[in-house]
Amino acid sequence: MVIAIKTDSDVPIYQQIRNQIVLGISDGRLSPGEQLPTVRGLAEEIGVNVMTVNKAYQLLKQEGYICADRRSGAKVCNRFDGSPGLSVEAAERLKCIISEAKISGMSKEDFIAVCGKYF
Repeated sequence: MVIAIKTDSDVPIYQQIRNQIVLGISDGRLSPGEQLPTVRGLAEEIGVNVMTVNKAYQLLKQEGYICADRRSGAKVCNRFDGSPGLSVEAAERLKCIISEAKISGMSKEDFIAVCGKYF
């Protein structure tokens, strides 16, 4: 698994790790049941503090994207429970992105076309 950290980004590193794992699940680079690197292993691989990776994994576990236990480590969940749709937090982030696109002059059709690339 390749995770690229942008040190000059305003997005916290743990959030970058979380986002890239979610993207990997979404686009099929990470399969259900696939073993993830250990916290320590991923921290060493990308050159960040162990606690940063641990925070990302805890967030992913809380959100239901990964399952983790002491014996087998972290894996991508085999199925994702929950209601179809966005969480309140995700809906707020999307609303902000839509607003930024609208302010920049992007048309609704162009925005939907961009969204189609990632769905």
